[in-house]
Amino acid sequence: MTIQKNHSNFLDTPQLQRGVTRFWLIRHALVEQNARMRLYGAMDVPLCPDSLVAQRWMYEALARRLPHPALWFTSPLSRTQQTARAIQQAGYGPHEWQVEPDLTEQSMGEWHGITHDTLPERLSLPAHPFWSVSATELPPEGESMVQVCARVGACLDRLAAEHAGQDMVVVSHGGAIRAALAHALRIHAETALHFSVQNLALSVIERLPEGWRIVTVNELPMPLPASAEDGYEETTVNSPAIAATGRA
Repeated sequence: MTIQKNHSNFLDTPQLQRGVTRFWLIRHALVEQNARMRLYGAMDVPLCPDSLVAQRWMYEALARRLPHPALWFTSPLSRTQQTARAIQQAGYGPHEWQVEPDLTEQSMGEWHGITHDTLPERLSLPAHPFWSVSATELPPEGESMVQVCARVGACLDRLAAEHAGQDMVVVSHGGAIRAALAHALRIHAETALHFSVQNLALSVIERLPEGWRIVTVNELPMPLPASAEDGYEETTVNSPAIAATGRA
């Protein structure tokens, strides 16, 4: 069998090249209902226990999709660590992860815990159509999305330098993943907020000598084909795709 190779860094094969510095960015699972009724930002809130059971197949799909071997990272918030543990328990296998504070969600400061209907009266700028606040809005004692982009971007650059040529699974947050995309594409935070990053969706970016490359955005887990469930061998194809649909 002829082995296909990439030429001039085009992704012209159905497989992703090994030995590339690659980040597999996963947004945490759905949080519990009471937390969703408030602006939780960087608050430590638990996952929804019902969705952990109902979406078991999604964790299994992610466990099949993610690379071996890989380094694992989470934010300090328990919802990312619960999600990482659920993926590993769904078939990936146990693996230690490193906690990276710079991968956490945007801090809403004094606005943490307020109900969504009381937020507009506090804003100094019109809210972004796809985010709670404008990218340049600075909550009291919090941070703007522009600052989040700088924080996450510096973290990615550091991890890419420290772990060159390795796959890294990062279980993080919707805002932080949008910030990662902004960093890779060199776009403003306000533009990056137009990306949809849904719960348990996968986005993949690569750091090459020539710069950053986007492989996939908001790729939702796919159920195992019926043929594979009947005992046939599953074929995994890591093909580049853009699936930025739906509202996070």
